[in-house]
Amino acid sequence: MNSDKIKTGAKGAPVRSLFYAMGYTKEEIDRPIIGVVNAKNELIPGHMMLDRVAAAAKRGVIIGGGTPVEFPAIGICDGIAMGHVGMKFPLASRELICDSIEAMARGHQLDGLVLIPNCDKIVPGMLMAAARLNIPAVVVSGGPMRPGYLNGRTLDFNSVMESVGSFQNGDITAEDLEDVAENCCPGCGSCSGLFTANSMNSLTEVLGMGLPFNGTALADTGERIRLAKHAGMQVMEMLRRDIKPRDILTREAFENAITVDMAMAGSTNTVLHLPAIAHEAGIDLELDIFDEISERTPNLCKLSPSGKHHMDQLGMAGGIPALMNELTKLDLIHKDCITVTGKTIGENIEHHPVLDNEIIRPVSDPYRNRGGLAILRGNLAPDGAVVKESAVAPEMLEHRGPAVIFDSEEEAVAAIWGKKIKKGDVIVIRYEGPKGGPGMREMLSPTSSIAGMGLDKDVALITDGRFSGASRGASIGHVSPEAMAGGLIGLLKDGDMIHINIPERSLEVELSDEEIEKRRAAYVKPEPKEKTGYLSRYAKLVTSANTGAVLSAD
Repeated sequence: MNSDKIKTGAKGAPVRSLFYAMGYTKEEIDRPIIGVVNAKNELIPGHMMLDRVAAAAKRGVIIGGGTPVEFPAIGICDGIAMGHVGMKFPLASRELICDSIEAMARGHQLDGLVLIPNCDKIVPGMLMAAARLNIPAVVVSGGPMRPGYLNGRTLDFNSVMESVGSFQNGDITAEDLEDVAENCCPGCGSCSGLFTANSMNSLTEVLGMGLPFNGTALADTGERIRLAKHAGMQVMEMLRRDIKPRDILTREAFENAITVDMAMAGSTNTVLHLPAIAHEAGIDLELDIFDEISERTPNLCKLSPSGKHHMDQLGMAGGIPALMNELTKLDLIHKDCITVTGKTIGENIEHHPVLDNEIIRPVSDPYRNRGGLAILRGNLAPDGAVVKESAVAPEMLEHRGPAVIFDSEEEAVAAIWGKKIKKGDVIVIRYEGPKGGPGMREMLSPTSSIAGMGLDKDVALITDGRFSGASRGASIGHVSPEAMAGGLIGLLKDGDMIHINIPERSLEVELSDEEIEKRRAAYVKPEPKEKTGYLSRYAKLVTSANTGAVLSAD
């Protein structure tokens, strides 16, 4: 055991003395020391109740014969950070979470980990740490919240974001807006649609790093607490059997995750996080693999924001195991991948049929014959761009329109609210990429405002930033190279004609090579937006969105 290096024999006496000071007994010190990483805080609804999950996980570790030691991880609420300078920090915090867990685990020579996240960047940050450390680890998330209801209408967090646009458009009153705000998030948990948090929590179980139903067991249920206890017990079994994260996080496991992502039309942010986790596991997960898998994977689910269903309904339909089981009918799942259960994916899912074919459609009757996400390329995005194709109105799958240029999200939102955007326009928001933002802000405010004003079938938006998992419409993000790295998006001018063809996977600006070179010669790179502090350091090290926005080792 790692901890034996620091706690046994005469040289371990000082360490034992410090454990004795905290009240640990000799019997507890002699057992494997398991870190329980609790991202609980009072700023994120999905994390507010993680103490309950951590307490259950610690009991599971004790049942399994280990000694749990709890320590915290930070977490930023994307919803609270949305639409202002705070949104520069969530993606950048992913690296802080990973680094801090590494520091704690290696600094104290822990034998294993139970990782307890729930929301957007905390989940991939913890998975990255597990892959980097490669000691037995199980992820158990906090679980999704239930959807809200108002006057017979089902609501979620995206409902209030889009209602802001409706209010700005004069379609609803301030009282109507407040009614939605009070009812759309009825209790704690990760927001109830298939946004980034629930996409990543579901893919955690697909990767094999979480127990079955990690993605769908609701936050306020006994099922979630039982899951946490089993996670604590299972990390001890992994330790006994010497099963480590890199045994689980194989190329085939990531292909499974992408396949399920496409089948359920998950958040575009998964295209950032899966390559970053793979990078820590020593696997190069190229961007084109997302499109290759999308081409052969049917879209079987339409959860909010792509459709009307929510995570509670997905759970009642059989959850992720049932969805994966359905996909095996087309031989799309690698069933022999090992998981934290000690069993293979195939063994985990074989007794879990689909229980509701309206929520999880059969492979013989999919919503679409190809997956929910698409990778676009062209002169405007030679290294790729990402769109949630399943959430785009049919009439916007191909669109040609004049560019309306903004150098920040705030400028774009002001123009949208000021009704300066016309039908047919292509909004371009640049200098919001990993380096340019820095931090690659989510653009839920502009996309939800466009949808709330009823323009999502008439207006496209492209950015070198990214979108919330709650975004819908012709919203194309992750444009690479970004403007700050010399991408063509930084050379665009108002009125340039942009041609988007999602079925053909194309994103082009109609400019001659001569005009592009003329503009490039006259281009003056702007000053960095952040010149001090963590974001300044982050901007110097972060790589492109098409590589997962990981930090360079150079």
